[in-house]
Amino acid sequence: MVEETEVYMENGLFNNKHIISWLEYFSENTDIDLEHVKILDITRKNKNLIPTCEVHRCVLVFTEAGHPDIFYRMYNAGLGECKVIYNEGSDPTGPIKEDYVSDMIDRGINASAGMIILNPNARATMRFGIDNRTLAKGSVKYVGSEIRAVILSKMQIEEGKNICAISAESIVVEAGLLNGEGEIIAVEYNGNDRNALEENVEQFGLNNVTIIDHIDDETMKDLPVPDVTMLVASASMEQEIDCLLKINPDMEFVIYTLDFVVAASMIEKCKKFCISDPEIIQISVSKVTSRHNVDVQPAPWIITFKAGA
Repeated sequence: MVEETEVYMENGLFNNKHIISWLEYFSENTDIDLEHVKILDITRKNKNLIPTCEVHRCVLVFTEAGHPDIFYRMYNAGLGECKVIYNEGSDPTGPIKEDYVSDMIDRGINASAGMIILNPNARATMRFGIDNRTLAKGSVKYVGSEIRAVILSKMQIEEGKNICAISAESIVVEAGLLNGEGEIIAVEYNGNDRNALEENVEQFGLNNVTIIDHIDDETMKDLPVPDVTMLVASASMEQEIDCLLKINPDMEFVIYTLDFVVAASMIEKCKKFCISDPEIIQISVSKVTSRHNVDVQPAPWIITFKAGA
């Protein structure tokens, strides 16, 4: 049976023949409507299991051996009520088993196989602006969730879009959650901020995030070409834009700053890169507290433009 499994797989990934055989197996042995199944192959390095299960009621997962804490991590992420439908071994044969994730937290994956995960509480919509309280505590001062939701909207995240985020830890987390088919390149200059981001990546089960400590031709040469870059304005901003435009002359940019002078100067800075008419907006968020006071949050400027347009 091991030899048969190896025929099905190419370069460690499940091919069409293997996927179809598992679909047939579950179709014959369960009453699940396979029309609505989301197929996820987590043998590919940038596939996110936990976020996918959070938004799909039925996920057919293909995995290789070597995930000792996979169900514990799902349980820790609030997916304990999900039901796992599986069998023993690496081939779509034999009796079906069903268990809740909460009953499998001390089990791992010891063979390449397929399994179905049912989540009765799956969300039907995208989640923009996650609560800052769910993010790892550390050196990072996270932007407000409402402002982050606007930034993500300006980035026009869609499935398969590669994203570069510079000094934007919470944006990295949400972009990774929203875009499981694309790669997120996170640039963190500060070591403490990198540590906080690594903790968030682990906490949210993100496999599509690559963290680097600076941006230049060397650090970017082996990474996917970004389609859009979100960055916090800094002294190195022009060098970052110049480097990224060499990689992708049609790059989209979203820039965050609290400094009006920086925002106003972006019109002239864009001209240096032969870019005209950047959009510059200011966002203001105020909240009424339980004591009926008004809590006014910092009002950032958001600059967006597309090179080559």
